[in-house]
Order: sequence, then C-alpha cells, then structure tokens
Amino acid sequence: MLTPAEADAAIAAAIAPVSEEQVPLAACAGRVLRAPIRAERDAPPFDRVAMDGIAFARGSEGRRRFRVAGIQAAGSAPLTLDSTADCFEVMTGAVMPRGCDTVVPIEQIAMDAGEAELSAGCEAEPWRHVHRQGSDARSGDVLLEAGTTLAAPELAIAASAGRAELAVSRAPRIAILTTGDELVEPGQPILPHQVRRSNAYGLAAALSLAGFAASANLQLPDRPDAIETALGEALGDNDLLVLSGGVSAGRFDYVPAALASLGVREAFHGVAQRPGRPLWFGKGPAGTAVFALPGNPVSVLVCLARYVVPALRRMVGVRAVGPPRVALAQEFRFEKRLTFFLPVKLGYDLQGRTLAQPRPTGGSGDFISLAGTDGFIELPQGPATHAAGLAVPFFRW
Repeated sequence: MLTPAEADAAIAAAIAPVSEEQVPLAACAGRVLRAPIRAERDAPPFDRVAMDGIAFARGSEGRRRFRVAGIQAAGSAPLTLDSTADCFEVMTGAVMPRGCDTVVPIEQIAMDAGEAELSAGCEAEPWRHVHRQGSDARSGDVLLEAGTTLAAPELAIAASAGRAELAVSRAPRIAILTTGDELVEPGQPILPHQVRRSNAYGLAAALSLAGFAASANLQLPDRPDAIETALGEALGDNDLLVLSGGVSAGRFDYVPAALASLGVREAFHGVAQRPGRPLWFGKGPAGTAVFALPGNPVSVLVCLARYVVPALRRMVGVRAVGPPRVALAQEFRFEKRLTFFLPVKLGYDLQGRTLAQPRPTGGSGDFISLAGTDGFIELPQGPATHAAGLAVPFFRW
C-alpha cells in the first residue's frame, strides 16, 4: 500500500495540464497565468512626484523663498524650470518638472502672493519625495511568472504592463458523482433507514472555495449498469472526476470494476492513511483524471483537500508549493501504523506562532465534529506520541 508521498508522486505523474486560452483582463481574477508578463516600460515610467507641494532646483545658495512659476498637474507634460529663483507647485503623481531635483511637501511651506517659503526647520533634500524612474522595474523585466494565480495585485500589475487580455489556463471541467441507494436529497422525504446526500454538497463547496467549479453533480444508484453508463458519459465530458462511495471491498462497491471496463487505468487503490485508506486513483483513455473517494464524509473531505485540490492546481499550472506548517498545540498519540489526518482548530501563541489544536472526530463518519475546525494536519506514520510543538503540514478544508 502506498504512503501519502508515494500517492502524491503517482498523481503528479498522471496529471496533464489543461489547455490555455486568451481572456480579457477584467475576467482573469482567480485564473492562472500561462505566459510571463514583462514591463512595457520603466516603472515608474518617469520621475514621479510623491507628495503635494513644490518642486525646485536645490542651488548652492540655500534659497528658502521662491516665486511660483506654474503648476505641474498629474497627467500633464513636464514643465521646465527657467530659474533657480522659481519653483512649481506639484501634485502627487505628476511628472517631476525638468530642471527640478527637490520636492518639499505642502505642509512644510507657506504660500503668499504667488511665492512659496520653506517653513522654519525644513531641510530640503534632493530627490526626497520623488519616486525615481525605473526604481521598481525596468522595461522588459519579468513582472509575473507563468503559474501565478491572478489576484488583485497581479491584475493591477498586468494592467500597468498594458495587457488587455492574458493567456490563462482553461477552467478544468469537473464532475462530482456520488453513489448509494441510501442517499436522499435535502428537502425530499426520507425514511428511517436512509441518509441525506451530504458529501456532494461538501465536495462542491470545497472545490468552489479552492477556485474550481463542478460542471456536473450526479447521484447514482447502486447498480453496475447505471454506474458504468454515467461514468462513461462523464469521462468523455470532463477533465477530472470526483467519485464518492462504492470504492471499498463490499458487495455493492461497483466503481473499480466499472472504471476498469471503461478503460480507466488504475494508478493505485489504497493509501496507508486514516481516514481515507480505500482511496482510488486512475486515468481514463482520453486523459481524464479519476479520484474515487471512500463514502465516509470525513474521508471524503480529507482526500479532496489532500489529493484532489493539489491535482487540480497542478492541472491549471499553479507553481508547486508545499502546504504550510503549523505547530501541534498539545501532545497527541496515534496507535496505528498509518499516516493520520487530524482535524484541528487554529490559534496563535504570544509569539505569533500558528498552533493546531486537535479536534479528533468519533470516526470517519462523524463529520458533525468538523464544524468549527479549520482543516487538518498530517501526522507521521504511527504508532507514535507526537509532542506538542511538532511542526506538521496543514491542509485547509
């Protein structure tokens, strides 16, 4: 049986990137960049005034009173200083007037009858309060690398580079399929021996919060023919399938056989972990990635965060980074020879260190205990007593 690290490697080897597309800049929030963005010119593109005030040439005579020769507004072509006895009134964001090298903020000057005088104690320094041309980036510099997820700062940078549209990864087509005759939709009449179809809603929410939307969310009965038909259609329409249930070794666990009959090649079935040990992963004939998750709710959410979401990020080209590490808040012992995924609530100590407070469930079916938790940590293979302060990987729901 594979370790989680070995499962990661098998998934990474099977995942292929989705195609890219050109998308208008205004529609690129949350998308993943597929080509670098370079500066179209220096940033700033000119010596930019950083404070409202006056600009002048700092001469050797130490002049402190100047005639105001004009106003340099933001967006206006640069004025030219003709005399060191003159100054220009300048606005934040304006180009530095030609011949000027010093800006004094308006709070440190007194204006009277068309003249500006430096306040007592004001010591003007050349190029202070000026954002120098090219100090942030030079023309042609790479501003954003391929694999960058485009949030507010990145979109502002792309706009500053003059890009009206960007090459980004196509949104993956994802289908959620749950199996089980016992499942009943919320809002529908339910019998004492039935349960609500909850996994599908948790899966869809987790995908959405990670930036991915499921295009289909289907419920399948425990019948081999119905499962095989639905899987066949989904394989042809999607880049990734997430199944819940029907993957263990029970009499009605038809999913592995149905996938095999459709030509889906199994990469592994079973990972040495708790919860989620029966996890199945494979790849369809057309390259569709298939994750068949156990049916227990805690296993479903853990496997999705631990394996499916990272696979989707790889699929859209996000640069790979490991999960953040947090400190175990208190000693915790696990008796099995398995990697253990422990639900936690995050907190902080007086030094600002992130602490993971254990919130163990009553088993992989006890998803109600997950309310109020932030995610889970990955504890090394037991049996072991894990000491408080141990740095461990953290996965958010």
